[in-house]
Amino acid sequence: MSGSPVVVRNVSRKFETTEALTDVSFEVHDGEIFGLVGPDGAGKTTLFRILTTLLLPDSGSATVLGLDVVRDLWSIRSRVGYMPGRFSLYGDLTVAENLTFFASVFGTPVKKGYDLIAPIYRQIEPFADRRAQDLSGGMKQKLALSCALVHRPDILFLDEPTTGVDAVSRREFWDQLGALRASGLTILVSTPYMDEAMRCDRVALIQGGRILEIDPPRDIGRQYPLPLVSVTSSDRYPLLLALRKAPHAHSVYPFGSEIHFTDDRADADPQTVSSELDAYMKSQGFGDATVHPIAAGIEDSFMERMSAPAQVAQ
Repeated sequence: MSGSPVVVRNVSRKFETTEALTDVSFEVHDGEIFGLVGPDGAGKTTLFRILTTLLLPDSGSATVLGLDVVRDLWSIRSRVGYMPGRFSLYGDLTVAENLTFFASVFGTPVKKGYDLIAPIYRQIEPFADRRAQDLSGGMKQKLALSCALVHRPDILFLDEPTTGVDAVSRREFWDQLGALRASGLTILVSTPYMDEAMRCDRVALIQGGRILEIDPPRDIGRQYPLPLVSVTSSDRYPLLLALRKAPHAHSVYPFGSEIHFTDDRADADPQTVSSELDAYMKSQGFGDATVHPIAAGIEDSFMERMSAPAQVAQ
């Protein structure tokens, strides 16, 4: 049997006619931050609920800390920390009361796990008497993480923990995850944000209940199969429409202030593609257009992989 803290083998789960997960397999290594990256509805929450023993798989198997998620659910529950995507603490209890309650559920006093949660909890401890429902988004996030860690779990599951949180709180939260990882804690986190994916050791791209790829995030970008260039112009929307009609257009997507254009010729030189596209844009009246080759990022690769199943089905 594998010694990995999480092992998933051919797990499938259906809700009526909806295939939430289809033949999902992966392993999480000891002491890493493993990210599940995908949009809403991709299957991330269903998978997390199976791994934390809240749902049963229809088929396949999964183990957490060497324990089977079906047979050994009570042993698993005492050893994992779980922070669901939706704020699930008790809003009418204070910060301190929530922390004490969750510690008592696991049969431990707060002081036993305080040194682990201290770097996080100290930031909200001045508000210990404030009701949880009156906290800001970032403070709710810190309280939820403290409650998930207070019993000193062997593995931490975080389901889209930064959704709806401001950018500064998101960055602070990921700094805290990095410190927890450095202490040896294994973390499985789901996110729809590609910048957060870059802070994971490895990521699994998931879409439509299927795993598309598993790799370190920087390696995923390097595997992009086609020439990619960035195009900018002051007339952004007309530019987008014109690029979609350009010769050899494989895909055209807006990325912030830029538009990423993928050429359909795998063997084409990116600089040549850039020169040809620049000439095309000038011919279409976009005199201020700038075009230059770029390296693909994880989001480019994700968009490319998302389109692959549809192409195969045709």
